[in-house]
Amino acid sequence: MTSTDLLTGAPASVHPRSALTRIWNVVRLHLVDRRTYIGIPWLIVGMAFVITVFIAQIIGFTTGGLGTPGAIEGQRYSWAVLSPQWYLIVVGVQAISFGFPLALGFGVTRRDFYLGTALLFVLISAGNAVAFAVLTQLEKLTESWWIDTYMFNALWLGIDGFWVDLFSFFVMQLLVFFIGASVATIYMRWRMPGMLVFWSSFALGLVGTVTIITFTSSWPTVAVWFAAQGVGDIFAWLLIPAALAGFGGFLALRRATPKN
Repeated sequence: MTSTDLLTGAPASVHPRSALTRIWNVVRLHLVDRRTYIGIPWLIVGMAFVITVFIAQIIGFTTGGLGTPGAIEGQRYSWAVLSPQWYLIVVGVQAISFGFPLALGFGVTRRDFYLGTALLFVLISAGNAVAFAVLTQLEKLTESWWIDTYMFNALWLGIDGFWVDLFSFFVMQLLVFFIGASVATIYMRWRMPGMLVFWSSFALGLVGTVTIITFTSSWPTVAVWFAAQGVGDIFAWLLIPAALAGFGGFLALRRATPKN
């Protein structure tokens, strides 16, 4: 099968494929490089786990032994479970900046490309969410892998059960992917002026929000609101920026032109 076959489903002389087939072929195009989307993120997870084991020994030594309340509390705030997320933001950028020019060269429409890329993000997010939720439960069942090492059962994970862990990690993965993709589409559509406007607007919005909350003495109200939300509720709210980033990226990509 040629590259044209992979993207369009068939040469031009054969009956045209359905929209779903064309979208799925975009997913297959991305996954030609499985290392970027699957291999490297899980290599990062493995490296983070090894480092976490050593850090657990250090924490246990300084707090009087592994498995003590002090050691457990110290590891509860470990960010090692989030180690692949920083890389996956870059993956979201690369999916657009590298994949889009190639797809256009083979005649893939902007709509099919973006929908296929979004489907890829959903599938990888779902797969990673299942894996991390299962690993969190295994870590609890094995009493921290029998060596008092907490990596997956940390931060908010492991607090409200399997399904909340699954949902929260899925939403976080989608947010990470679509933020990276939307930033890439903004750059591809408007280049540096677009990036300057985007980051300036983001910084002003963030500082403005903090200023308003501070000057109205609303931080206690904000704290109470967050305390009243469960883990699942907070991540349900995060679906909104994920959806906005995804939809905004699609709008920007409709008129984007690759530099090459």
